[in-house]
Amino acid sequence: MSDGDPSSRIRAHFHNQADACDQLGSPFTARLCRALASVLDGRTAVGRKLLGWPGDARADALALRLCGGLHALVLSDTDAGLAKIYPPETADDQAIALAVPDALIRNEAHLLAMLESAPQTNEIARSGMLLPGFLAISRDSGLPLELAEIGASAGLNLLFDSFGYRYGENGWGSTVSPVQLAPDIRGQAPPLSGNLQVAARAGCDIAPIRISDQAQRLRLRSYVWADQALRLERLDAAIGLAKQAPPMLVRQGAEEFVEGCLAGRKPDAAFVLFHSIMWRYMPETTRAEILQLLQAAGAAATRQSPLYWLRMEPLVAGDPFATLSLTSWPGGTTRALARCDYHGRWIEWLG
Repeated sequence: MSDGDPSSRIRAHFHNQADACDQLGSPFTARLCRALASVLDGRTAVGRKLLGWPGDARADALALRLCGGLHALVLSDTDAGLAKIYPPETADDQAIALAVPDALIRNEAHLLAMLESAPQTNEIARSGMLLPGFLAISRDSGLPLELAEIGASAGLNLLFDSFGYRYGENGWGSTVSPVQLAPDIRGQAPPLSGNLQVAARAGCDIAPIRISDQAQRLRLRSYVWADQALRLERLDAAIGLAKQAPPMLVRQGAEEFVEGCLAGRKPDAAFVLFHSIMWRYMPETTRAEILQLLQAAGAAATRQSPLYWLRMEPLVAGDPFATLSLTSWPGGTTRALARCDYHGRWIEWLG
C-alpha cells in the first residue's frame, strides 16, 4: 500500500476501526474490518463507492456503515452464505476474507443504500452511566425532573427509570425489569440516594427511529456488533418496554428542540437537558447555539425552577473514556461526576 494509492486512507481507516473494535470488546468486528481492508477493490460497486469516498472516513464512520449493512443481512436471514461466518458460528480469517467479496456482489443495492447514512445506535448501557447523574440532580434540586434528550435515536434511554441497576453491592430500580444493567465499578461507586421522580420526558433526533417500524428496528439492531450478544439482548429488551410505553420523540434539529423545551418549561420542576456520545457529531454552530440558549435560560433560573445540563461525552476528542459532566443553574457551575466507558461497561465516580 503506497502513499500514492488514493485508496490507502480508506484501508487505513478500516484497520483503525479494527483496532478500536478490539479495544471495545468486539474481536469479530475487528477481524471483519481487517478482512474488508484486504479485499475491497474496484471490481464491485460497493468497493468503488468505499475506496472513492470523498469525505472523512473516520468522521463518517464509513467502516461501521458497511459492517452494519452486512450484519443486517444476517439478522434478517437474507444471506445464508454470509451467516456462516457470523457468530455464533466460528470462522477463521481466511474464511471471512473468502466470504465477504461474494456477499458484496450479491447484496449490492442493499449495501450501497446502507452506506448513504451514518450508523445510528441507542446504547442502553449508557443509562447505567446517566442514572447517577439524574440522582445527583434529584438530591440537589429536591424537585421532579423534566427530561429533554437530544440525539435520542429511538428514545430508549428516556425509559431509564424502567430498568434495573446494580453497582457493586448496591441496586436501584426494578429487579424484575427485562433490562438489567450492572456496570463494573472502578474506584468509588456512585451514590444511589435521592427521590427521583420524572414529571415529563421527551427527545429529539434528526432521524428518530420508530420502533413500531420493523425495518427501522432492524437498522438499529444491525449496528450492534455481531459478537456482543448481551448488547443485542439489552436492546431487544428495551425495545419491548418501549413498545408498551413509546417515548415521546420528535424529528427536529437539536437547537430548535432545546429552544422549544426551554420556552415551555414546567413550573416547580428541574429541567434537565441530557445527551450521550453525540455532541461532537453536531456542527459547531449548533453546539454554540445550544450553549447560548442554556446560558440565557440559566440566567433566569431559580432554586424553585432550576436548570441542569447532564452529558456523557469526552472532554477532549480522542479521550479513552467519556466524562459524565453536570452544569447547574442558578450559578452555572460545572463539575465532573464520573469517568465512563463509552459503551457503559464501567463507571468511576468522582463526585
